[in-house]
Formats: sequence, C-alpha cells, structure tokens
Amino acid sequence: MKSLFLILSLVIIISSCQDNPKQVAETEQKTTVSKINSLKPNINKELDSLHNLGVFNGFSVSIVDTSGILYNRGFGYADIKNKKEYTENTIINIASISKVFIGISLLKAQEMNLLDLDAPINDYLPFEVINPNFPDELITVRHLATHTSSIVDTDIYMKTCYVNRNNIAIDESLKEKYELYYQNPSNNWIPLEEYLAKILVKGNELYDTATYANRKPNEIYEYSNIGAALCALVIESVAKKPFHEFTKEHIFEPLGMSAASWLFEEVDSSNYSKLYFDNQELPYYTILSYPDGGLITSSTDLSKFLIDLIKGYNGNGKLLNKDNYEEFFKSQLKKENFKGKENFNVGFFLDKELAYNAIGHTGGDPGTNTLMYFDSEKKVGRIFIANTDSEKENSNDVFWGIWNVLEIK
Repeated sequence: MKSLFLILSLVIIISSCQDNPKQVAETEQKTTVSKINSLKPNINKELDSLHNLGVFNGFSVSIVDTSGILYNRGFGYADIKNKKEYTENTIINIASISKVFIGISLLKAQEMNLLDLDAPINDYLPFEVINPNFPDELITVRHLATHTSSIVDTDIYMKTCYVNRNNIAIDESLKEKYELYYQNPSNNWIPLEEYLAKILVKGNELYDTATYANRKPNEIYEYSNIGAALCALVIESVAKKPFHEFTKEHIFEPLGMSAASWLFEEVDSSNYSKLYFDNQELPYYTILSYPDGGLITSSTDLSKFLIDLIKGYNGNGKLLNKDNYEEFFKSQLKKENFKGKENFNVGFFLDKELAYNAIGHTGGDPGTNTLMYFDSEKKVGRIFIANTDSEKENSNDVFWGIWNVLEIK
C-alpha cells in the first residue's frame, strides 16, 4: 500500500503540474532561488553595497545555468529624474554583445543551406567588396565572422555610423567626449545595405582605401565592427529578408525573447533605460551598422539566450543543431593570427579566453556597458548590463567587483 500510495501521489503531483503552468513556473522559481541562496547567500547584500558606491546609476545582473535563471535582479535607477527603478526587465541597447547574435544567425543560415562559410562574400552580396591592396584575394564569410577579413574600422565609419535619434543636443561639457556620436541628425538614417555600400564600394560617397588593411585576408585578427555588419548583410541577402526579421524568427521567437528588438519602434519605450555619463543624461542614438551593436533587450531576455548557448555548448541547444553549435564554438584561428593576445581565440563573433574557460562577449557604447560570458567547465553563465559610463576613480574596481560577485566558485 505504501508503494502504491507513493505512485498515486506522484501521478497526482505530475498531473496537477501539467494542468497548472503557473504552479510549474512557481516551483521552478523556488528551486532556482533556493539554489542561488545556497551558492551565494550574501549576493544581494554584496551587490547593494557595490551599487551604493555610486558608480552605476542603474544596472541588472543575472546568473544562469542549463536549468534556467538562477539569479536576475536590477539595481538603482533607469531614470534618475523620475526615480524609476532599474529592474531585470528594463531594456537597453547591449552594444557589441549584439555580434553574438550575428554568429548564431550565420550558423542558422548554414544549417538552412543558404550559404557556405568558406565561399567568397561576393557570391552573396548585392555589391562587390574588394581589398584594393590585394584585389585577387577573396574575402570569405568565415573571414568576416572571425575578424580576419582585412576590412577595418576607420574615422569615416565612426563619424557616420551613429545617428542622433531625437536630434537632442548634448551638454556642452560632454561635447569633447561624445560629440562624435551625436553629430548626425535623425534624417541621416539609411538602410544597412545602402550604408555599407557607401563605405565599401569604390567611387561611393564614404569610400576610403583605409577601410582595407594592407594585408591579405585571413592573416591577422583585427576586431571590425564594419566587418560584422557586412556579415549580417550576407545573412540578409541569402535569407531574402531584413536581418532584424531573420533574428526575430530564428532567435527571439523560439526563445521567448519578447522584449528584444533591433528597432526602437518595436520596443516599449517606457521601459527603456536612460543613458548616462556619471549623473549627466545622454541622448538616445541609433546605429546605421545596427547588427554590430544595436540590439535592445533586458537581462531577462538575454539570460534566455545565454542559457541556450550553454546548452548548445553541451550538445542540446534549441537554436542550432549539434553540428552547427560545435562549429559556432570551435576555435577558428591559429596563434599566428593574433598579435599580443595570449590564451585567446575566437568562435564566430565569440571571444574565448582559454585560460579561464570563459566564452562570451563584451560591449560598450555611450551610456551602456555590458558583459556576457559562461564558464565552459562549470556550465554557469553571467550577465551584467549597466546604463552608465563613468570616469570616477573607483569605476573600474566597482565594475569588476560586480562581475566577481556573480561568479559561482
């Protein structure tokens, strides 16, 4: 009777949970809260103390593993003037962490047999891209995805890619530091394809031979925002739909990232954090090369993405099949491709700090600083998203202090 009672009890519990999704979610939440409390019992106190040092006006952090979100919380203010709290659901542009979404999209396009990673990019692009220093050397999709294309960022790119979204003038005291990002009015906005063609095609308005390094493709790793944006255009071209629609269909919707978008028009603007330099508010901007740094999301939604990356690393992710996830994470380059970087390699738009088993990406743009990494051995990931640039003496210590609190040892 006792065994039968236990079986009947389990059936009732399972049946009840199946009939009540809310109960399942509450049970899972209690389990993860219990787990983080046992692993990091003082985490709230430690993070509160670091926030109270006054470096970051608002930020959110999360810790995840393959079971889900272990910890996710916001601190401080998303809007200082109106005392609006920064929560785990506050949205903000996450800067260059956005590039990881290009990498996943690229492998998804390969999985869909839309492209070959080692094919020349000119097989797919609507215009021809040629390094004038080595016109006979082909630039491949893989070169773009590993920052070895010989296409580099220039002053012209930096001066033109940021658009002042609402045409709000920055404070005079901030012009020396930020004028570059706000000099282009909102009516300068043009589609990704048009912008990249202006910069990369000889004879066009923004073309400069300096955009192409004096070395062959696949020789040296050099981080390239413009190369990343061009890779997104390759995906856009082969998929025959805008990159922002491709990622919505193949990443955001499958993972339930309901707050994520590349477009201001598609997000809840009331939930968007203000941007700051210390306590001074910065205007909003958009980025013409938007896939390289313009994704808007929250720590809650980004956590869902990071969970799938960890699962994919261990062979059971949702976004890609096993073979393509393996390719995504595989070290792509050789030691001779790097200058002055020890214990470092890359996947596809993915940093691999080999000495620390750390895989992920950083991000930084005016008023936003971000980190997203997971430990490949512990299978635990961390996220940090802040709405403040700071030059305070202790800013670096607070930044890494927050990151270290999130580590599960």
